[in-house]
Amino acid sequence: FWKLTCLFLQVLRQFVRHDSDTVGSLVLERSMNRVQLLGRVGQDPIMRQVDGKNPVTIFSLATNEMWRTGESETTQGALLFLCTIGDISQKTTWHRISVFRPGLRDVTYQYVKKGSRIFVEGKIDYGEYTDKNNVRRQATTIIA
Repeated sequence: FWKLTCLFLQVLRQFVRHDSDTVGSLVLERSMNRVQLLGRVGQDPIMRQVDGKNPVTIFSLATNEMWRTGESETTQGALLFLCTIGDISQKTTWHRISVFRPGLRDVTYQYVKKGSRIFVEGKIDYGEYTDKNNVRRQATTIIA
């Protein structure tokens, strides 16, 4: 029991620290930024290199949500059936994926093609850039 308690306290210390200004309050130290996507590639990946920085492979990924709108009704006969009356709605969301890690970046560029169904795991990155018309824009990217 005591070994388990000590182990628990060691793990807890990794995630929580005491705030020195206030006695007894706890401040979380760690957080998580993770996203998982399963979808279809919208364009063949391209590789870019800007100003001598490490190259990056970039592609778009579409994910779809589907749902049925309308009412449900139950019909009884020899068996019990559940029939859904309504329309099917769908929403497609496009994601910009950037791959920086050298091995994964090269494999992605070489083998991933438009229409491929792939699983992507990474983190969300929010950034800003200035477009060619000198307008400041925001961009959301998944860093795989």
